[in-house]
Formats: sequence, C-alpha cells, structure tokens
Amino acid sequence: MPAHPYRSHRCGELRLLHVGQTVRLAGWVHRKRDHGGLLFVDLRDHFGIVQLVAAAGSAALAHLERVRPESVVTVTGEVVARAPGTVNPDLATGEVELRVATVEILSEAAELPLPVAGEADYPEDIRLRYRFLDLRRDRLHANILLRSAVIASLRRRMHEQGFTEFQTPILTASSPEGARDFLVPSRLHPGKFYALPQAPQMFKQLLMVAGFDRYFQIAPCFRDEDARADRSPGEFYQLDFEMSFVTQDDVFAAIEPVLEGVFTEFAGFGRDRPWAVTPAPFPRIPYAEAILRYGTDKPDLRNPLRIADVTDHFRGSGFAIFARMIEDGAVVRAIPAPGAGARPRSFFDQMNAWARAEGWPGLGYIGWKGGEPAGPIARNLGADRVEAIRSAMGLGPEDAVFFACDTPQQAARLAGLARTRIAAELDLAEKEAFRFCWIVDFPMYERDPETGRITFSHNPFSMPQGGLEALETKDPLDILAYQYDIVVNGVELSSGAIRNHRPDIMLKAFAIAGYAEAEVRRAFGGLLNAFACGAPPHGGSAPGVDRIVMLLANAPNIREVVAFPMNQRGEDLMMGAPSPVSERQLRELSIRLLTPPRG
Repeated sequence: MPAHPYRSHRCGELRLLHVGQTVRLAGWVHRKRDHGGLLFVDLRDHFGIVQLVAAAGSAALAHLERVRPESVVTVTGEVVARAPGTVNPDLATGEVELRVATVEILSEAAELPLPVAGEADYPEDIRLRYRFLDLRRDRLHANILLRSAVIASLRRRMHEQGFTEFQTPILTASSPEGARDFLVPSRLHPGKFYALPQAPQMFKQLLMVAGFDRYFQIAPCFRDEDARADRSPGEFYQLDFEMSFVTQDDVFAAIEPVLEGVFTEFAGFGRDRPWAVTPAPFPRIPYAEAILRYGTDKPDLRNPLRIADVTDHFRGSGFAIFARMIEDGAVVRAIPAPGAGARPRSFFDQMNAWARAEGWPGLGYIGWKGGEPAGPIARNLGADRVEAIRSAMGLGPEDAVFFACDTPQQAARLAGLARTRIAAELDLAEKEAFRFCWIVDFPMYERDPETGRITFSHNPFSMPQGGLEALETKDPLDILAYQYDIVVNGVELSSGAIRNHRPDIMLKAFAIAGYAEAEVRRAFGGLLNAFACGAPPHGGSAPGVDRIVMLLANAPNIREVVAFPMNQRGEDLMMGAPSPVSERQLRELSIRLLTPPRG
C-alpha cells in the first residue's frame, strides 16, 4: 500500500505504464456517472483528471454515491487499462482508470452556487463572489497557469537581454500628473499620506541616475480609474524596464526579441494551431501616418484596409455638402471596401445606419458595378473626379469606397471606426495572427480645444526631438517627441520614451506648457535634483502583463486572466473590499469621515 496518507501519484500523471500498480490519489470529485452496477467518477486535481470506477456492492461505491461534486476525497486502488472502445483520447489519462478499493472523504462539499464541471456562462457577480470555485473551472484555471508561465518567460528573456531585476517602493509620494492616486494615510505623520505607485517611473529613472544600466521589474501599479475590458480597476502589472545610454532604436532592439519570443512561445495556447507572430524588427509607423492611414494610434494591422485623404478631390466640387464643409476647415477621408460594389443597396444603407447609430451624420459612398460608379456622390461629383479617386486608391471595377467628412480629428475617428466595421462586414482581416507595430514620432504638444492653451499631448518627461534648440525655435505644435507605443492587434501594450534627462530642457518644456519653474521644482524636485548630479541619456517602456496574457489566452477581458480581480465598480465581492473600518482605526490615523452629499 502507498505510504503517503493522501497520494502516491497525481491525477493527471497515470498512464499505461502504471497498469497493475496500487496507487493513492487525492482530489475533487469532478463528475459522476451511474451506469447501473458501475459508478464512474472523474477525479480532478491541479494536474489533470482521471477516471475512477467502483463496482456494485462495494464499500467504495457506497461512499462515492453519496458524496457531492467538488467534495475532496482520497482513494486507493489498482490502475487498469480501459477496454479499447472506452479509451478517451481527450484526456491524457484516457487509456487507464483506477479501480477503487478504498475511499476517504477529506472534505464534504455543500450545495454549490455554481457548478465547476462544464463551461456554462454565469453572471459575473456570482463568479467573482465565489472566485475560488470559478478558478477550479478548466478555462480559468488554465488562464492563471498561462499567466504564471508568461511571467516566468518574460523574466528569463529579460535576463537574457542583460537586464537586472530590481524592486521599487510601494509606498511613495503622490504625483500631480497622471491618473488619480490611491492614498494611504500615515499614522506616524498625521494629516499626511503615502500614495501607491501608478508606475515605478521616477524610481526606475533614478536607478539609471544611480549608475545601473538595465533595469526591469514585473511591477504592480495602482490607479484609481474606471474599469475597461483591457484595464483592471485599481491594480495591474507591467513589464517595467529602463536602459541607460540608449537611443530609441536600442530600446526597440532590446524589447522586440522578448515580445516576439513570448508571443511565439504561447501562440498556440487554447488553439488548434499556433498563431503567426510578427518577426522583429517590428514595423514603425509615425503617429501622423497612423492617424491618416488607420484613423487611430492603435492600428490593427490584421486589417488590410488603408484610409486615404481625398479632400482635394471634393474641394470646390459639385458635391455641395462636402465642398462647403471643406471651406470651413473640414477634410475628407476615404475608406476602401474591396468587392463591395457588387453588394446590394442594403449593404450601403446598413453602413449608413451603423454610422448614425454611433452618433455620426452618416457615411457617403461610391460603389462600382462592372466599372460603372453609382450613388449620390458619384452623380454630383463629376466623372473626372470620381475616376481620379478610383485611380488614386487603386480601386477595381467591383469595389466601393466610403467617405468621412468632418474636422481632421473627427474625420479620422469616424474613418478608423468605419475601417474596422468594413473589414468585419467583408471578412477581410487576417486570421490567427499577432501583428505588432511601433507608433513613433508623437507630437510633444497639442492645443487644448476648450482653453486654447498649449498642453503636453502624451508624456511630459519625454525628450523633444531636436532638444533645447527645437523648444526655443520651433512652433510647439510642430515639435515631435521621442515617444513610442507598442501595439499588437489594435491593443496598446505600453507607451514609452527616451527620457528628458537635462534639467534645462525639462524646465523649458514645462514652461511652454504654462508651468512656472517654481511649480515644476515643487512637483518634481527630486528628479530635477538627481539630474543635476549627472544623468545618463536613458529610456524605456512598460508593456502590460495583464494585456499580454489576455491576448494570448484569447480572453474577452482582463478579469479572465487575473486570479482575484475586482468588478467594474472596483469592488472585491469575495473579500468585501472596500469595507468600513472602526472608529478606533480612524482615530489612530487622525481621520474623521464626512458624510457624502446626497443626490
């Protein structure tokens, strides 16, 4: 008999080579099937499932008959080969079963609020309240194991690239920039607060100033933000890294093998075959080109459609609506629809209805059937202009094109949404692929549409292209920054930058955005003082771990790849957080609660 009180083997490891051995297993009762005289039970542990069989009249059958699913048992018995017609090819243990001799119930399960066997969809509040049960289900269990494996792979690959892992503080100072902080009251310093880090940004830059060369960390970050499908409320993790004495090209060359490698390694997870992955070096797309060609700075390159500017073809034309709008500063963006010209009128009406439902006036269009253009725009624009558009965009005799006319920003947004919609309607997007790109050359500044002020467009700590000279001689709206985003399948994994490491350039950059020197020194004095002691040129980025795992798991949202997530309202339903605290705790922290106003 096996000596260990609970198990001699794991459920998932039994094979034909174990036939004839007496073994002991422990796990959860997954499923039961009564075949009249024989009871079959699937026993599950972390490592897999094995089938148990108990014969009629045996003590084992009596025990297993009365035990509820998800009860924890330990069983002893002989491993036997399944009959040829009963082999289960879907199980690693499918060629054997355990003929049970003894059963010990270690923990009896009560009536369950949701079943573990099967993948039936359940309301999210129930799944989160009973997350410990939800995590037993196959898909979610596999997702969390994938997450662990991805993090291990990222660590290994970063070490191979010459990076050293550091830990940075969790209790730090509140930052006036970025999202809303989570604040932690100080007992020893009444009236003062720590903040949980939104990112280790300052600390990783200070590590470079301290003389370390390549830092990385699987970093916890905390932001008091609303939830989205690709962002958890409260906390998330990122592959945070920074490098000294580097250019933008050096940063790309260091992280591309890591991302390509980890996506290639896990591209087959939960799939019939691995997905293709963009090989390094990844394409680089300037921000202005991304907005023009894709209508977004997060382009999904699986979509082959490219937007074009056709404003001049409508300027002063017979299509009066667009012509008048162009005189007032509007632009016209064209989105091709290959093969759509042969589609019925209802297709174009549906696209128009979709645009209106999204809050837009609609989408203009021209469709060619047998080479002949049709539609209101074609009738009013004139044959020469219609042909010029067709020729410029390389459209064929059965193609179509849709138009978005609005301010440059709004036209780009509608065109980007239409590009995605058209590709979905026509089934044009590449399947089974992860397509990466860098978005580069972000503008340093933008004009606030409400106040008219010059503000930072992205990251105030980025090095402007051209340095101090550009800040002193160029129109701020023409200055580009050494900022970059890494995007895969339309999802932004991270932003990054070559940092502004010189105090004189930083003070000038903030001055252009309306910040007085004293204000900058008050907010970022620690960083400025460090830079004044000699700072190397440095840069980095921080791809989101949660988003990486979400994409690899093909999960619909971040909560499917986090072991214990909060709901969309930032609540932990299982642990009851956030929760009230006692008056004694509040007094220790010198805090008095105010009743929130009603209404």
